[in-house]
Amino acid sequence: MTIFVYIIGNSEIDVWGLSGRERLQRMLKAFNKQVTLVDDLSNIPKGVQALLLCADHLFDARVLSALVHTRLNLVLDSHSDQTVAICIADGNVPNILADFLGEGNGQAISTFSHYTLEDLNLKLQQMNLKKKDAPYVLFINSSNYKILESELFAGSYKGVTDLVTKWIWPMPAFWVTHLCVRIGLQPNYVTLISLVFAVLTGIAFWYGNYGIGLVMGWFMTFLDTVDGKLARVTVTSSRFGDVLDHSLDIIHPPLWYMAWGVGLTAVSISAPDLQILMWLMFIGYIGGRVCEGVFQFCIGSFDMFIWRKFDSFNRLITARRNPNLILLTCSWLMNQPEIGFLSVIIWQLLSTAILAMRVVVGWRVRRHHGPLKSWFEEITHDRNEGELAVRIFTRTPISINDRRVTN
Repeated sequence: MTIFVYIIGNSEIDVWGLSGRERLQRMLKAFNKQVTLVDDLSNIPKGVQALLLCADHLFDARVLSALVHTRLNLVLDSHSDQTVAICIADGNVPNILADFLGEGNGQAISTFSHYTLEDLNLKLQQMNLKKKDAPYVLFINSSNYKILESELFAGSYKGVTDLVTKWIWPMPAFWVTHLCVRIGLQPNYVTLISLVFAVLTGIAFWYGNYGIGLVMGWFMTFLDTVDGKLARVTVTSSRFGDVLDHSLDIIHPPLWYMAWGVGLTAVSISAPDLQILMWLMFIGYIGGRVCEGVFQFCIGSFDMFIWRKFDSFNRLITARRNPNLILLTCSWLMNQPEIGFLSVIIWQLLSTAILAMRVVVGWRVRRHHGPLKSWFEEITHDRNEGELAVRIFTRTPISINDRRVTN
């Protein structure tokens, strides 16, 4: 069933280069044929479901989804009792809007129930980003937009990821993402640039030019962070960009390690030994990915790194690209690149062994105790906010003044 959406007003300032109206329009595209945007209330047929949204507020995607799928007459209020959305299952839309704007007699909207975010019973977990964040609707103005930009950027990050992405890249990525917005650089362009650096890194490793290869490799990993954050804060994700980004993430790491090993044949590793090591490297890499897939699609129905706290801490250092790059970089600094290659292989195999054990444990727990649950679902900030895992992998919701200023 199609719901007609009418956006009221606009924000007084842009957030990440988008006005409140532009952001809502882009977010609503995700609902495809479920939503019909209208600029004129006369284009809304009588008797259909409608949704009125205030463009002077920043909406969490989960809130927007709940409103689109609501089949009730309700008014959504922010925490400061400001009306931010009106869901209309049946009623006269022009009269309801007039009541909201203070131009009607108030009767059309008088029977509507007033809801808050808590009444919508939204999920706190965002499984796609492996984190737990509270949903929000926040007023946009010139005094708080910088806070909102920081909140949107922080919210675009995965809660559970490797130590470099979590603690090293956020600050520089924030400013580079700002630069991309100012010059109009699209996320797909950033991904393509990172693809070029991924190829150049592999070539440098192949010929034993490890220093320049590591510089380009780290720059590529940084751009890999920027493109995703740029796409989320500007709501410009595309199917092509998503496939390109994820394909690149999966394919290039083992090719880098292979190229690093080939570069060693001129100085320290014989071809037969290299062939054995290559097989061990690919077994470790593919085995780890298989373990993750088996857990998510056959056992837990969610990413294995958010099952238990141990798994989340393990994700910080497990043998993915960035932790492996640390090993390679340290070995190059010691002028012993062969140690880096062997370290990556050993760490890859150990990490895969750990993941395999977690798959077995998960299977046994599911068999004896039923469906698995993420530890995020057990968090209550009043009780758990002092725990180390909660401090590291979750964020406290921001608190700002979200009240409109009226004359």
